[in-house]
Amino acid sequence: MKLYTKTGDGGSTGLYGADRVSKAHVRVEAYGTVDELNSAVGLARALGAGPTGSGPLDADLEYLQNALFDLGADLATRQESPYGKKLSRIDEQDVAYLEAMIDRYQEGAPPFTGFVHPGGTPAAAALHVARTVARRAEREVIRLAHEEEINGHVQVYLNRVSDLLFVMARAANQAAGVGEHAWMVKGRR
Repeated sequence: MKLYTKTGDGGSTGLYGADRVSKAHVRVEAYGTVDELNSAVGLARALGAGPTGSGPLDADLEYLQNALFDLGADLATRQESPYGKKLSRIDEQDVAYLEAMIDRYQEGAPPFTGFVHPGGTPAAAALHVARTVARRAEREVIRLAHEEEINGHVQVYLNRVSDLLFVMARAANQAAGVGEHAWMVKGRR
């Protein structure tokens, strides 16, 4: 099988379930941004957020990457599609699992005293970039929800993903012995 199919050369793509839509369709924007998020998480892993195959942070990021594939498939499949029965949709258990991860990382992170500058180690900085992509994915999903029915757990899940990536970035910096720089309100320096 060849990688290229030429079916999208005219500017359309297939959803899971055979529906074809414009590549600029809000649904494609939503799952495309989730794909970008997955790549950003992969970059953070490659930059040492957990050298591939080592440590709990890497294992949690690998879990997240797999879950983001599920989430993308969820978004690529309309709610009424009979193909939806063939995939694993994001649910409240997935959200609860992320919340437990957030709590675990929060326990090991420095006390949260306010906004911090994104940065620190290359891995932590990449996790912050992934966090902002997660926020954009969430906005794209909200935009989609205004036009079509979606699985509501997807929006909640993405909201938790950004929180998780924030606390993971803080944990990565702490593990490397790199301090955080707090936001200083102009005039209070």
